[in-house]
Amino acid sequence: MSRRSWALDVALATAVLVLGQLEAWTGLGASHRQGPEWAQALLYAVTALLLLGRRWRPLGMLSAMVVVSVVEFALVGAPEGNAVVLAPAIAIWTAARLLPWRRSWIALALATVLHASWASLDPVNSTLVEWAASWVWFSPVLVVWLAGALVRTTGLNREQRRVNLVQRETQAVAEERNRIARELHDVLGHSVSVMTVQASAVRRRLLPGQDTEREALESVESTGREALAEMRRLVSVLRGDEEADLRPQPRLAEADRLADQFRAAGLPVSLVVTGPVGELPPGPDLTAYRVVQEGLTNTLRHAREPRRAEVTVDVRPDRVDLAVRDDGRPGQVDGERTHGTGLRGLRERLTAYGGSLRAGPCPGGGFELVATLPLERS
Repeated sequence: MSRRSWALDVALATAVLVLGQLEAWTGLGASHRQGPEWAQALLYAVTALLLLGRRWRPLGMLSAMVVVSVVEFALVGAPEGNAVVLAPAIAIWTAARLLPWRRSWIALALATVLHASWASLDPVNSTLVEWAASWVWFSPVLVVWLAGALVRTTGLNREQRRVNLVQRETQAVAEERNRIARELHDVLGHSVSVMTVQASAVRRRLLPGQDTEREALESVESTGREALAEMRRLVSVLRGDEEADLRPQPRLAEADRLADQFRAAGLPVSLVVTGPVGELPPGPDLTAYRVVQEGLTNTLRHAREPRRAEVTVDVRPDRVDLAVRDDGRPGQVDGERTHGTGLRGLRERLTAYGGSLRAGPCPGGGFELVATLPLERS
């Protein structure tokens, strides 16, 4: 309960207590006083104080009110007045307001027991007709119970409308993402396709002696096709295409082509691969490829004046050992190379397969990225 709710309950219980005491000692609001004044005052005080727990235990507080009231009615007789029903009516409204529909019926049953006891133990109801006529005073209690149930139902409907609105907004966002994904595929896919086709056309027009230009254009074509394939997979994920092929495309067996791309970008790369790279499981295969890719990317972006980059891949029956080293001069950027975003993601990928990654300066100068990837052969 919040402080505001607690303060409201204290104020409400105090008001009911004051009105009950005025009725018990002065007769204000009473049509018939029965028994000693202190007995009515005590009853009204107890029922008022029980209102402090109405939000915490609605049915418990109402049950306690019914018990003390029936006991008082049985001992000294049932009085007639507003205070007799004031506290129980508030408890009944609270139970109908807070409890589910099935449990709120218990509150109505307790109210019926209270009213039946009051009508039966009121000395004024000396005949059966008078007893039956007294049940007309049960109608305010029934109205209070219905009002509490109506407030609860209204609140639930309002919450349901809010949830439906959130769902519609979420659906609208998803549809907008699908639209953007389609537009992204159309615009970028067309542009990359045009670039790839133009590079292919220019390559075919090269003279026989232009080998360097031919290699560069072939690298552009290959990179463009890979970008198109990767973009199609990403667009399929954004669109929620259940039939999308999410299997990793790059493989460690394509490391030589990856090295060619970096050579074409101006980084001399030497690649040494030992072991059956074509027999690796798909997950570790992709992870090993990403290690080589990230190591060369790290060198190309951050190494200072590297003369060469060495990539070694050793595939063994139980693990894959990978290393990417360069001879760049050390500098302040080495801290970024060691703790970069790409390396953090790579460490998480390797950890998922039980592997390890070490990145830092080489003992003889330069920078190295060394990874070990365990293999679980089926």
